[in-house]
Amino acid sequence: MKTAVPCYYHLDVEVSPERVGQVSRILAAHLKFWDLDNLIQPVCGGAEMLLKAIDEHATDKNTSIEMWWNGQHLITAIGDNDRALRPDQELRGCLEHIAAMSDGWGCCATETGSKVIWFSQRARAGERVPLVPTAPPPRESEGLDVPREVPVTQLAAPVTPDEVLEDAR
Repeated sequence: MKTAVPCYYHLDVEVSPERVGQVSRILAAHLKFWDLDNLIQPVCGGAEMLLKAIDEHATDKNTSIEMWWNGQHLITAIGDNDRALRPDQELRGCLEHIAAMSDGWGCCATETGSKVIWFSQRARAGERVPLVPTAPPPRESEGLDVPREVPVTQLAAPVTPDEVLEDAR
């Protein structure tokens, strides 16, 4: 069941060819833990493409990966530290693929001159299944007797108003 509790994950990694698969498995494990199994393929696929492009084109391989889940959207952001890497040239193919598979995406510069590429996936929080109350098991050790019949006339005798006033004094 998808929870509506906000979740956050951050990972700093030095990108290399063998690390790309490892990072993908780490992200998939967190998505499974958050019960977002249906987002594993698009999120891990987009992250792998960006990490491979960073490994191929960037001189500084230090990268930060973040995921935020707010109960409706999962936002994945990948930030590199290479000022020379240009998204409009080296990362153009990755960005086209990410734009096609995500609900939203973007690229922004940081204060240090590096860039962050993010994309979002929409998912609904799971519907809660109502609990069905179970009936208690019958108790065989005790039984209640059926009340005996008593005629109504024996339970209450006719009373006159004078008797009621006399009893009240």
